Parts: sequence; C-alpha cells; structure tokens
Amino acid sequence: MAQSFEFQRNDGRADDQPRPLSLTLDYAKYPEGSVLARAGDTWVLCNVTVEGRVPPFLRDTGEGWLTAEYAMLPRATEDRSPREVTKGSVSGRSAEIQRLIGRSLRASLDLGLVGERTLVVDCDVLQADGGTRTTAISGAFVAVVLAFLRLREQKALPTWPVRDQVAGMSVGMLAGRTLLDLAYDEDSRAGADLNLVATAHRGIIEVQGTAERSTFSRQELDRLLDLAERGLDRAFAAQRAVLADRLAGAGIANLWQEGK
Repeated sequence: MAQSFEFQRNDGRADDQPRPLSLTLDYAKYPEGSVLARAGDTWVLCNVTVEGRVPPFLRDTGEGWLTAEYAMLPRATEDRSPREVTKGSVSGRSAEIQRLIGRSLRASLDLGLVGERTLVVDCDVLQADGGTRTTAISGAFVAVVLAFLRLREQKALPTWPVRDQVAGMSVGMLAGRTLLDLAYDEDSRAGADLNLVATAHRGIIEVQGTAERSTFSRQELDRLLDLAERGLDRAFAAQRAVLADRLAGAGIANLWQEGK
C-alpha cells in the first residue's frame, strides 16, 4: 500500500475511532419495531413488520422467516438519484445489500422459535455518508429485538429467539493508514476497504473486502479485521445500552439469554 502521510479526518476522529452510533427507538409509529440508526452523517430508518405467514417452502414447518429490503431515498446524497421504482427494478447494489441484511439478521436468530410468521425488515437510507449497509444492519438488529418484545408483550412469543447480537462495521486503508468506520470521502479514496458483519461472540457472518489500484497483504488484512472487531464492540455496547431498560422490563437478562 502507499506510504503513510499525515492528514486529519474531516470529523477530527482518531484512526481507530468509530463514529458515534445513535439508535433512536420507536422512531416510527406503526411498525412492530422501528429504529433510526445514525452513524455520523449516515442516517438509516429501520422498520420491522411482523406478518402471520411464511414463504411456501416453510409452510407447516413451524419455522419462521426474516427478509429485508433496502433503499436509498432520492436526496440521501448531494445529488438527487431517481427512485428505483421508476426504473422498474431494484439495482444490483440494492439487491446485494438487502440480501446481506437479511442473512446477517437471520444468523442472529433461532427461526425455529419464531413460529410461522415472517419479519419484513425495511432499511431506508435518509442520508448517506458512507457505511449505509453496516449502519443498516446494526440498527435493524435493534428494530428486530423491539418487534420480538412487542410479540412477547402480546403473549405471542413464548421463547426468546435471539441467539446473539449482530452488527456491521467498515474499515479501510488510505495513504498507508488503517481507518475505522469510513465516511464517504474516505471510502471513495481508500486503497482498500472492508466490511465485517459479525456477532458479539465473534462469529463472522460476512467479510467483504476489496483493493483499489494496488493489493494489500495478509498482515494488512489481519490488521483491518482486528480494527473492525474493535469497532463492532462499540456497536454492540450501543445496542445493549439502548435496549437495557426494555429487556429488563420484559424479564430478559440479556439479548441472547432469557431471564429466569
């Protein structure tokens, strides 16, 4: 990679410092779970709808399902982008991201304990400044927990189905420096960037990493992953902090183990 040189990040963060993750609960009135996730200037609205049905391949199995949709609003960026519905199809980028969100959240759940119902997770980017997919995953997990708490309150969920927390974090290399939680101006210039999605118990769900203009070494990859894990720890702490009172009120000791 390129030789390191001094520059200051636009928001003044240290190289190993993530953007503060803000998770506003119950942001929208109607969904079973709703969270506004903000990481710096990236804002993603995560809404969860619970439907009393499952896809045909799961009928009469007693198992539930979770699926996700992702969209970026027209003025989420500096220039307006047309709504994808006007093009008649979802873009390849949006399709890839919503599949990532869906499989990431499913990995955190025991769907056999959900019953024959589907959780539909909508992640809409209100404002984009890098890391929209990782912010969406971190926020959507909290929205899913809120939906389960609603079902539990209605006596419709006898057993807690959350196996672990899940969150996403980006890292990259720019001018020989390893940076955590890239904003757009950093991501667009990075020589290498990587997204890590994992559970709080260090179970890796997905690693997405690419180089631009030059390669990076195995040692640099390890450094990126180590830094991403430290950033994920901050995201997991933010998730636990905003959910602590709700979980305690429902008699749940922590996010992945039902209280006795």
